[in-house]
Amino acid sequence: MTKHTIRFYRQGAVHEVRDVPATRTVLQHLREDLRCTGTKEGCAEGDCGACTVVIGELNAHGALELKAVNACIQFLPTLDGRALFTVEDLRAADGALHPVQQAMLDCHGSQCGFCTPGFVMSMWALYENQPADAGLPTRDEINAALSGNLCRCTGYRPIVEAAQKMFDYPRIALDRAALTRTLESIRRDETFEYTGPDARGADFGTPAFYAPLTVDAFAELRARHPHARIVAGSTDVGLWVTKQFRELGDVLFIGNVAELKTIERDAQTLTIGAAASLEAAYAALAVDYPELAELWARFASLPIRHAGTLGGNVANGSPIGDSMPALLALDAQAVLRRESTIRTLPLDAFYTGYQKTALAAGEFVAAIRVPRPATHLRFRTYKVSKRYDQDISAVCGAFALHIENGVIAQARIAFGGMAATPQRAHHAEAALTGAAWDEATARRAMEALATDYQPLTDMRASSAYRLKVARNALWRFHLETRDDAPLPLVDVSAFAYGAQMDANANATAATKEVL
Repeated sequence: MTKHTIRFYRQGAVHEVRDVPATRTVLQHLREDLRCTGTKEGCAEGDCGACTVVIGELNAHGALELKAVNACIQFLPTLDGRALFTVEDLRAADGALHPVQQAMLDCHGSQCGFCTPGFVMSMWALYENQPADAGLPTRDEINAALSGNLCRCTGYRPIVEAAQKMFDYPRIALDRAALTRTLESIRRDETFEYTGPDARGADFGTPAFYAPLTVDAFAELRARHPHARIVAGSTDVGLWVTKQFRELGDVLFIGNVAELKTIERDAQTLTIGAAASLEAAYAALAVDYPELAELWARFASLPIRHAGTLGGNVANGSPIGDSMPALLALDAQAVLRRESTIRTLPLDAFYTGYQKTALAAGEFVAAIRVPRPATHLRFRTYKVSKRYDQDISAVCGAFALHIENGVIAQARIAFGGMAATPQRAHHAEAALTGAAWDEATARRAMEALATDYQPLTDMRASSAYRLKVARNALWRFHLETRDDAPLPLVDVSAFAYGAQMDANANATAATKEVL
């Protein structure tokens, strides 16, 4: 193991940084150290998108990936071996605007301008990742790309129009081959350790940032530093620093361990490595369980899903983590490792209390195993929050029934936001098991939820509201999956109804054009 400065590609050269705290954010470095103030600070918690930048990195196969992320909660050492692009990088040397910027100008997509650089960088990521022969991105793809940019003072229409119009100008593409060669030249071939000054001064010690490359090296470091904070995308831990001003101590970065980013399938199990991004994890889960499509789209934002990991969401143990209800309902398991010892634990035995887990000292989550879809499975997830995009759930529920010959052979129901941990509804499950899936059974299970949960009241929802929503979610599940005339999604979801209206309007407009 050797100590290095932080090295990353920036504005045509390899940029080196030393002597800054390991928890200094990318946004702080841009604005305060480099005086590149195009990237803005809004919320400092990864919500508003004013700080959006694009990170370029090589995946396990050596291919270049460009991802929009939030600079305000990304720690600077995580840039090592990667490339950083900000709004200052887009304008040409002669002052000409990039097509993304020109489209925002021509479509009047900016009002006060504070949020515009973040929008531009999200759009640039979409622009660069859209193959030249693939045509225009769909409205859904544009909405997903902009889901992490919350400001809408100009309205949705001109910004969406700009995201479409940016492809009308002469194409200006990044030299991906040259960037790939540069990243290959600065790629580490051993564990990267960075030690900078403590944020409060040397008297408090100098925490280290460890970034191993292999799972064995990661396990060895975890055993040697059992109290080190494991960090992936810092989508939660980053707020401990920016909002709570906490010292993290030593940091163990999981983002360079290629083996923990793998996603594999066999006949029985989908195995998702703990370092696989949320976006990659949900893409894999949705292949087996397309019912997860809406939860996938509504889980945080695209920049957060690019940075965060499914393993981190599970290990964090938050009572409002949206992944856990679905995983609990699907009977997922956590693969835990300490040094060379590996054990598997059912996810519903993993949580022992509020943000407490069954992890032993020196142990870490290595993977999540999810059973492949079984025959006769009826599965749904529902998220209820005050905002469609990128909001914390008041209630998130998941329902999985195995029905054979008209009888519920097995029932698994789980909720987030209803208890101190993501938790199964055992009394409601008991009311369902062995019964016919009819209205009377559904209503018995709805009543049983009051025994399973005594939800809290907070700023997102009252206890009574949460319980009512949970019961209504179960009723909706019945309406969608009952044997007798199940209702289609468009009849039970306001969002599906809106999408259907958009589709109808587009079809009508297209018909008028033809006529």
